Amino acid sequence: MKLRCLILLFMMVLGLDCEARAQLMQAVEISSSPNPVGSGARAMGMGGAFIGVADDATAASWNPAGLIQIETPEVSIVGAYNNRTEDTTYKAFPEASGAQRTSTYELNYLSAAYPFTACDKNMIVSLNFQHLYDFTKEVGFSYSFTDAVGPPLTLRNNVSFNQEGGFKSLSPAFAIQITPFFSVGITLDLWDSGVYTNKWESKYRSNGTGNFVAFPFNVNTQIDQKYEMKGMKFDLGDPFNWENANYNLGFLWSISPKWTLGGVFKAPFVASLQRDYYFESALTFPTYPAANSHNIIERTETVALDMPMSYGLGVAYRANDRLTFDLDVYRTEWDDYVLHDADGNDMNPITGKLQKDSHVSATTQVRVGGEYLIIGESVVIPLRAGVFYDPEPAEGSPDNFYGFSIGSGIAYKSIIYDIAYQYRFGRDVRTATVGNADSSQNVKQHMIYMSVIYHF
Repeated sequence: MKLRCLILLFMMVLGLDCEARAQLMQAVEISSSPNPVGSGARAMGMGGAFIGVADDATAASWNPAGLIQIETPEVSIVGAYNNRTEDTTYKAFPEASGAQRTSTYELNYLSAAYPFTACDKNMIVSLNFQHLYDFTKEVGFSYSFTDAVGPPLTLRNNVSFNQEGGFKSLSPAFAIQITPFFSVGITLDLWDSGVYTNKWESKYRSNGTGNFVAFPFNVNTQIDQKYEMKGMKFDLGDPFNWENANYNLGFLWSISPKWTLGGVFKAPFVASLQRDYYFESALTFPTYPAANSHNIIERTETVALDMPMSYGLGVAYRANDRLTFDLDVYRTEWDDYVLHDADGNDMNPITGKLQKDSHVSATTQVRVGGEYLIIGESVVIPLRAGVFYDPEPAEGSPDNFYGFSIGSGIAYKSIIYDIAYQYRFGRDVRTATVGNADSSQNVKQHMIYMSVIYHF
């Protein structure tokens, strides 16, 4: 009887408690930079410092007021390649440490813009597609555990985690030139427009073998989750509480022929999601089958993810027709980032803990970049470079991420081709995401952006 009680206690620790932790640890793993940024090879080649420049169709994602600078109709397309290495250190389980690598290709941006004049005012409309958040992630490792305090227990476990999906928006935009020196613009982000499905799916697998007292055992755990956006709701009386839609407001002020000031505000919104959850655990004792355990839990529920507001300012200095610099400062209020589950719990998606037990502060990006144009008789070749500080939200204080970029391209008649390379890295980061204070990651990201713009 005593042995059976010990085995039942062991089953609770390895089986049912695993499901309880899985329910509570509802962290949202965003693989790209979680900070909302724009798109385009030109902007990325300048380190993402583009709020005060914003003079092509990707302005709808940076500062919609900048669209007014487009003088002829144009279409554009942007492709992106992302290679990410996450080298994790687990001090408690060093054998599980190591590097995980993931690569993705994606259609990053697609747009069409049409300028016109009405009521003696220059105006422009555009329709844009952007792939903003990437959830792709792959992790696999093995570890060993020995409990020398209680009843003798050894475990050898293999763990894998795979996640894929992303958030994309269909975004109509409009800008108007109020005076020759001041313009305003708005972009409406429709996250669940019906053109595509915004969702992400994750699969967790754990397969272990070991001995408890003198009994060999096998333990297997499977957790499948899918989050999918469902419907949109607009409330003009409460524009900070729209579901699966939000807006970006921008302005552009030409202070002088050389100096321009730009600003953008990206409104918060509620991501209304259907969550499909499946949990299965099996604990088997080949020599003591009476103690075997098999648990399955399935549920479908609606959860709400509060996406935070963000805002930034950019100052551009145009030294001459060839040389331009831009400085951007951008802030995201991550303390307003909350997951409301179906049981009425307010969870922090960064830490996976209850919101009241989490301490996540806002992040402030700083980006500096420049562009120099080599102007020939029939072609223009740009040279671009930039550096940036792009912190990620974390428990206590933000994780420090830095990077640099370079870019170039060619403009010939009505066609502009741009390419940019960006390197982003963080050292000893993501402690809360990885597991605990004894764990951390070194992260390296290599990104290549290519874009083509055609002017009619």
